[in-house]
Amino acid sequence: MSTQTPSNRQLQNRASLGIMLMILGLALYPLSDAFIKHLMGTYSFSQTSFLRSAIRLIPLLISVHFQGGIKETLATRRSGKHAVRLIVSLIYTASFMFALSEVPLTTIYTLSYTSSLFMIMLSAFYLKERISWDRWFAVMMGMVGVIIAMRPGSNLFQMAALIVLAGTFLGALQKILIRDLVKTEHSLSIAIYPNVVMLLVCLPGILTGWTPMPLEHWALFGIVGIVTAAAQYAMAQALRFAPASALAPIDYSTYFWVLALDALWWNKKPDLFMIVGAVIIVMSNLYILYRTRQTQQDTLPSKASS
Repeated sequence: MSTQTPSNRQLQNRASLGIMLMILGLALYPLSDAFIKHLMGTYSFSQTSFLRSAIRLIPLLISVHFQGGIKETLATRRSGKHAVRLIVSLIYTASFMFALSEVPLTTIYTLSYTSSLFMIMLSAFYLKERISWDRWFAVMMGMVGVIIAMRPGSNLFQMAALIVLAGTFLGALQKILIRDLVKTEHSLSIAIYPNVVMLLVCLPGILTGWTPMPLEHWALFGIVGIVTAAAQYAMAQALRFAPASALAPIDYSTYFWVLALDALWWNKKPDLFMIVGAVIIVMSNLYILYRTRQTQQDTLPSKASS
């Protein structure tokens, strides 16, 4: 009979904790989006986006002090790369903020699951990575799921849904650009600059069309900041305690949270087409994850032998 060492038990327990933290973090993000969606029913895009970015900046700027100061964290020699990424980030954020005011959370999250499919396309054409035929087939099946979920000719096939899809593509492009930036840039600069740009872009709208807010709405914006910060912290800690490969499939647990939020908050339920489309998109993503793990495992023996 084999025995388990204390260190192995500790690793297993910490991995379980990591999974629980990831589930918590992924539950908090849709809750934050639900609060923003609720507030956008009252306030303009400029006001909501301005306050959202301002709240996010508070903990980031505090972190600058503890990470070596402004010069250490925000200085850059790659202003051109940052500018391209900031333009992409601005359009990406604007598209999703607009979508939050127009379509259910379920629709937004279903279509946003295509991010990894777009990542494969961009990796092939932008990074010149070789993509196997079965991954291309998974991408095509995922796009079939998108078509089923959106149903061309139906009321769902509207501009807002197309904007979500375009925004998801830009989000994938942003990840590719960030992957390049993190080689030389501090993580705080990558997080802070988009929020500063959003503040500057929204400032004219704030100065010309500010809507006074009651105390409870100020509190809601504060809750959004706390919830978002808690989600980011929980997900960061999850990656500390458990390997990313174990956590990746949990991403799709957000679908159950957005289903619940849409049903309980706005009394909106997805139809069969939306659910079937979401299942196909998720399955194609899980297959890509499986093939990625398999490829990594196959390369380990060859590296060890060399």
